[in-house]
Amino acid sequence: MKYSWNVASEVMRLFPPVDGTYRQALKDIHYAGYTIPKNWKLRWIPASTHMDPAYFRNPEAFDASRFEGEGPIPYSYVPFGGGPRMCLGIEFARLEILVFMHHIVKLFKWDLVNSDENFKYGTLLEPPKGLPIRLHPHTTIDSDKRL
Repeated sequence: MKYSWNVASEVMRLFPPVDGTYRQALKDIHYAGYTIPKNWKLRWIPASTHMDPAYFRNPEAFDASRFEGEGPIPYSYVPFGGGPRMCLGIEFARLEILVFMHHIVKLFKWDLVNSDENFKYGTLLEPPKGLPIRLHPHTTIDSDKRL
C-alpha cells in the first residue's frame, strides 16, 4: 500500500485537508522589512510550501513519485501540520484513507453525479453540492471473493 499512500499524499499536497490555521505572534517579529506586532494573528497556509517550486518541481502537476524514498524536505509538506502541533489523528487518518481507497478501487467503478462541481475553500476544502457519486459494483466471476 506504499504507492497508494504516495497517491493520497500527492492529493493532499495539491488539496490539503485543512486550508490553514492561525497562530499568535508571541513577540514582535521582523521579516522582510516588515514588523508583525506581538499578539497579532498570523495565518499559516499549507499551500505556501505545497505549491512552491523551490520545494516541489512542477508543483501544479500530479506526481505521486515525489513521495518515494525520503520524500519532501521537512516542513515543506504539512497537510497534518508539523512539529509539536501535528495532528494527533495522522495515523488514524492514514488508515482510514488507505482502507477507503482499497475498497473503492477493488469493489466499485464510480462516476460523479455533477461532473462540473467545483470545491469551495474555507477552513476545509468543501464541495458545495456534497460531491455525490454513483457506485457500480465490479462485475466479475470472482466478485464474491473480493472481500
